[in-house]
Amino acid sequence: MRRSRTFVLSVIGALAAAIGAVGLAPAAYAAGVTASFVKTSDWGSGWEGKYTISNGGSTTVNGWSLAFDLPAGTTVGTYWDALLTSSGQRYTFTNRSWNGAIAPGASVSFGFLGSGSGVPANCRLNGAACAGGTTPTTPPPTTPPPTTPPPTTPPPTTPPPTTPPPTTGLPKHILTGYWHNFDNPAAELRLRDVPTEYDLVAVAFADATGTPGAVGFAIDPGLSASLGGYSDADFSADVRTLQSRGKKVIISVGGETGRVVVDSSASAVAFADSVYALIQRYGFDGVDIDLENGLNPTYMAQALRSLRSKVGSGLIIAMAPQTIDMQNPAGSYFKLALDIKDILTVVNTQFYNSGAMLGCDNNSAYAQGTVNFIVALACIQLEAGLRPDQVGLGLPAGPGAAGGGIVPPSVVNAALDCLTRGTNCGSFRPPRTYPGLRGAMTWSINWDITNNNAFARTVAPHLRTLP
Repeated sequence: MRRSRTFVLSVIGALAAAIGAVGLAPAAYAAGVTASFVKTSDWGSGWEGKYTISNGGSTTVNGWSLAFDLPAGTTVGTYWDALLTSSGQRYTFTNRSWNGAIAPGASVSFGFLGSGSGVPANCRLNGAACAGGTTPTTPPPTTPPPTTPPPTTPPPTTPPPTTPPPTTGLPKHILTGYWHNFDNPAAELRLRDVPTEYDLVAVAFADATGTPGAVGFAIDPGLSASLGGYSDADFSADVRTLQSRGKKVIISVGGETGRVVVDSSASAVAFADSVYALIQRYGFDGVDIDLENGLNPTYMAQALRSLRSKVGSGLIIAMAPQTIDMQNPAGSYFKLALDIKDILTVVNTQFYNSGAMLGCDNNSAYAQGTVNFIVALACIQLEAGLRPDQVGLGLPAGPGAAGGGIVPPSVVNAALDCLTRGTNCGSFRPPRTYPGLRGAMTWSINWDITNNNAFARTVAPHLRTLP
């Protein structure tokens, strides 16, 4: 989610990616540190690749950056367990917050998908030549694997799980919107003035404090000034006002500039304790995880389970991952969602600012801003283990709200119809329907009001008609 007018997330999203292996003798950087590549699958139109960085030296490696070139016509798309930047055909992967340190004798890995016949060349690890040969350690198969599909391919016949969701007091289908606790070009408003179409309001954002893992919240002075005075006490009263109308209000953690890091048991405890304190102080109904700068699924799961033990079964737990974070069940955000599926309320993936990406058919790169894109990417989550009631469609609320992927609200309704009824689909059709789909989310309520509340007035009534 974004605090400014627009942003552009530079994520390569073509057909998935890449592959090959390359390496020269290790240089002086850190003797014994190597990077090796293996092609783990090949399904004809795409490949899956994996790099493993091993520390055979005697000192800990603190942070890594691995870069390689691909020839024209070969591109990297989906990736996991690393961050990616690119310049032309040069791709650079760097560590996430939880896998940058490699102790002597240990190793870490990251993976990616891609298209094209080329293989990586000119591989460099922390500026030095990568170790390893120019041929993958495991010869790639020459025919599509008959039993092991690539990670985004859905199981064709297994129906989604039907375990009932936790009781949270929310309707079957909900509209979620984010409320700005900051001053930007979108309309400013008091929490009590949120339009009645919204069922779940996420307050953006709680921020990091000086204690690792801990978060804090207070009304932004700039927002208060724009509103002619708006205090913490006013805000707390407004939370109660929305709840008296049957709405739920949760605190969102993170955002574009958020720097909350939960990467140890101690920081997990601090996160749970601090969010619980905010719930007690302001009356929030739950928490939304919107971390765009690294997420450790192990310790965040620990934190959220601890928080639920404090609050009880009515706690709402939402997530707002970027599109790239929900491409592969082994990725950090997706893994967290699956690991806490028994207490998770909803994952509202941001289906925007992402470029083209593979859908659950794994055969085409769908362009953002289309019914096909929304449906094919939501299908990945629905077929990889999340219940339909845990999947929401996140879209921008019109001009100004995002850098790409903005669609008319009617397109959101068409995607909802396609997923729940099998009607109004584009060229992509999911393998089954999901009548229990939770609903839609928008960034943001403020931008929606700026754009004449078109998103809520169009999507909310349609949600009430879904099966």
